[in-house]
Amino acid sequence: MSTVTAHGIRLEYDVIGPASGEPLLVVQGLGDQLTKWDDGFPQELVARGFQVIRFDNRDAGLSTHLDDALVPDLGLVTAAAAGAPPPAVPYTLDDMARDAVAVLDAVGVDRVHVLGASMGGMIAQLVAAHHAHRVLSLTSMMSTTGNPALPLPTPQAMAVLTADAPDPRADEEAWLEHSVACARVLGSPGYPHDEQRLRSALLAAVRRAHNPAGFIRQLAAISAASDRRALLRKLAVAALVVHGTDDPLLPFAGGQETADTIPGAAFLPLAGMGHHLPPQLYETLADAVAALAAQAWERRLFSAGTVNGTV
Repeated sequence: MSTVTAHGIRLEYDVIGPASGEPLLVVQGLGDQLTKWDDGFPQELVARGFQVIRFDNRDAGLSTHLDDALVPDLGLVTAAAAGAPPPAVPYTLDDMARDAVAVLDAVGVDRVHVLGASMGGMIAQLVAAHHAHRVLSLTSMMSTTGNPALPLPTPQAMAVLTADAPDPRADEEAWLEHSVACARVLGSPGYPHDEQRLRSALLAAVRRAHNPAGFIRQLAAISAASDRRALLRKLAVAALVVHGTDDPLLPFAGGQETADTIPGAAFLPLAGMGHHLPPQLYETLADAVAALAAQAWERRLFSAGTVNGTV
């Protein structure tokens, strides 16, 4: 693991795969750590020629926890998701996109393929929009455009998102049972969780870091984010949108609209997938990201040939 400090935020990151690989930045979702997906998925990407760069978003994992920052009222945050005015927030998704670029600077990567999941997809979209010269391709997975007219989470998913969890420092087993139950609600009907694997992953994550206030601050940043459709329409990058047909948290319509909004974006709907990436789909997603990277290079070669007068 390595760290970089940018605009007062310490960001924990790691790099998997050879320096000769195509650089691919993975941006995680709400409250998630860089270890969210076990090493199986990064290794699938490495096997397809990528060098995978992962990092903990601010307020998650081993990156800076903004303990002195405002913790917005959760009721106001959830009301904003239903159309009420958003509360004041200590930082925005645009700030988090700048964090992602800071990690690229630390690694020494000029241009990169970007893959973001859920909130990470929103951040990846903003990296592509505001830092286009750094992005070779964009994969937005189980995410959305920020259009307030899109369907809301199911009541069960919203309840999971806002439920009070036991304190793992006081009762780790109660926290684990709560977290397993939440994962079942958000999981994939077509790919049920391996219970032992799920429990091991949850325990490893909470023992690495635990920051419930950071989760609320990140959720508030999502609730305060602007509609990104105008930005997405201007993207000129090879793009792939991936979404599960059974996503209860960010419903399928959000993925469909994202694909329809980004010019030329490919859309990969995954039947039976909820708001998590099942290990059974690691190969499928890695193949799709590799195909997108090849498309991005074709675009670059065509552009270079056009500029040089060879096309």
